Formats: sequence, C-alpha cells, structure tokens
Amino acid sequence: MELNITNGKTLSVSDAVFGREFSEDLVHQVVVAYRNAGRAGTKAQKTRSEVNGTTKKSKKQKGGGARHGALTAPIFVGGGVTFAAKPRSFAQKVNRKMYRAAIAAILSELNRQGRITVVEGFDVEAPKTSGLVSKLGELKVGQRPLIVTEDASENLYLSARNLPYVQVRDVQGLDPVALVGADTVVITSDAVKKIEEWLA
Repeated sequence: MELNITNGKTLSVSDAVFGREFSEDLVHQVVVAYRNAGRAGTKAQKTRSEVNGTTKKSKKQKGGGARHGALTAPIFVGGGVTFAAKPRSFAQKVNRKMYRAAIAAILSELNRQGRITVVEGFDVEAPKTSGLVSKLGELKVGQRPLIVTEDASENLYLSARNLPYVQVRDVQGLDPVALVGADTVVITSDAVKKIEEWLA
C-alpha cells in the first residue's frame, strides 16, 4: 500500500504493518500491561497484628457499654487496616509477538482514520517552543500530536518539553500508550522504514 507524504510524493509500505486488521482485545491487553509495568506497587499498610500497641483487652467485658478487645482492632482510630495493602508487582507478561502485533494494529487503525501524517523530515534549528508550534501549525495537526522520528534530536525534545500535549518519540521509544493517546501521528519517512524493519 501507499502512504502520502506532505511533499506530494508517496511511500510504499507493508500491508502487514499499516493495513492490519484491528484487534481491540489485543490492543487493550497490551496497553494495560504497558501501563501496569510503570506502577511502583510499593503501597503498604499495617494489619492489626503489625500496629504498634498492646493487644491487652481495653476494658472489662461487661458493664461498660459495647464490648471491645484490643485497641489495635480496625474499628479504632490508629488501629490496623482490615485488608491491608502489601507491596506487589503489577507486571503482566506480554509476548514480543503480541506487542509487535498490537503496535501494527494501532498504526493500521490510525492510517485508516487518516490520523497519520508522513513528512520527509522533521526537526527544529534551535531549541525554541515557538519554532515547533509554527511547524505543527503548518501541518494542521490536532490538539495532541505525537512526533515520531528515526533519531529524535535534542533540539526537538527541548522544543516540545514545554508543550503539555505534544509528545516526541524516536522509533526505539515508541509505545502503545503514546500512539493510542495521540490525535495525529507525525512521522518521518525514515522512521516509517525503521518501524517496518522492527515489526516485519
């Protein structure tokens, strides 16, 4: 299949990468697994047996109203937590083949929706936000563009750093969450070829 470049030329690409059938279940699984991998999983709370305090019965059984045992019970302020959270890993296993298939499925769906803009090259001469804003304005991208280049320069990263909804990735750093969250993906022709080599 062919992708149109902004300079009027066309770029021949693989149907397996940019014309793949979309699988919502696969993409959802990979996106959830990717986001879970970034979770620290360090939350910790204390049970009633771990709280610092005596386990002695707080008052006599009868004659004092409600019957209570130790003040470390969960019903008291400062007591333990009933179902205390403990440190754990949120990691989910995703095969390499599944991950690559999900990336290809997302790219294919973006292409079908006309949300991929292929450019010959994309860079800024100086690390200035205004320069990047004017460049994006010429391309008429949405509110949340994702810029993908073969090797993103430092100037490009610094220019986009102060723009809250603009993301810059090189091919090695491309991830499913960034692709799914982008209104438009601005990608260079060299990056397209490198992505094809990666997903082939």
